[in-house]
Amino acid sequence: MTRSADCWSRWLATRRFGGDEEVQRAVVARLGQVRDAVLDRAVLAPGETLLDVGCGEGLIGFGALDRDASVVFSDVSQDLLDFCSEAAESLGVSYRCRFVRASADDLTPVESESVDAVTTRSVLIYVTDKEQAFAEFFRVLRPGGRISLYEPINRFACPDAPDRFGGYDVAPVAEIAAKLRALFDGLQPDSDPMLDFDERDLVAACEEVGFFPIDLELHAEIRPLEPRRWDTFVHIAGNPKIPTLAEAMSQALDDDERQRLTAHLRPLVEAGQGTWRMAHALLRAEKPQR
Repeated sequence: MTRSADCWSRWLATRRFGGDEEVQRAVVARLGQVRDAVLDRAVLAPGETLLDVGCGEGLIGFGALDRDASVVFSDVSQDLLDFCSEAAESLGVSYRCRFVRASADDLTPVESESVDAVTTRSVLIYVTDKEQAFAEFFRVLRPGGRISLYEPINRFACPDAPDRFGGYDVAPVAEIAAKLRALFDGLQPDSDPMLDFDERDLVAACEEVGFFPIDLELHAEIRPLEPRRWDTFVHIAGNPKIPTLAEAMSQALDDDERQRLTAHLRPLVEAGQGTWRMAHALLRAEKPQR
């Protein structure tokens, strides 16, 4: 995918990989596991219809097509919908597909009680009104329909301690790292949809709109970071709405500060001398039969 124009498609196509093919292969393999977990929990029967909210490049949707479902691909990005539409046409499965431009909290183009399952992968983290998104999921599902959602719980990992940045010890250059932290915090403060919720909020919103039963699995890990190439590290954007570290350093630091930070941080990154903290939730729930 090379003709992307908006921030969502640019990030999915290139900016999440830092130009590193090895990183791309590892990410794709990991996302394959996520896809399978989400679809397994959706319990799709052949011929059922799945609504893939925030479809992106079609990770979940094309997996559902492989399981003999019909799929409604929805996304806020027209670039990504066009990409999925062209891919479906080339694969000869477009007759089982529909493409709608819509946000998770306003699925107006999707008729009420018209789908059997709703899926997301890292979508609600961008939605301010998560309760309304759950209400929309409930509306479009037929009685007995299921949601199967995968969402990172970024509150678990953020914020870094004052003497750490990205999981690395930056105490010797704390004043420089603070300038970078201020830039990123300004773009995505604690009130940002990415950071203002945890797994309990997801369950509460799900229950509030009427889903029952509800099942949530939380996976959290704290482990050593793996060694990474510096050029890859500085050219990865953590999500579509923030700059890469190289871009942030250019914006927030002068030449001397960039050199000092690089001299300190690069050996840590390349040796894997840091700590990774992350959590994600797999949420499954049903719309009760009447």
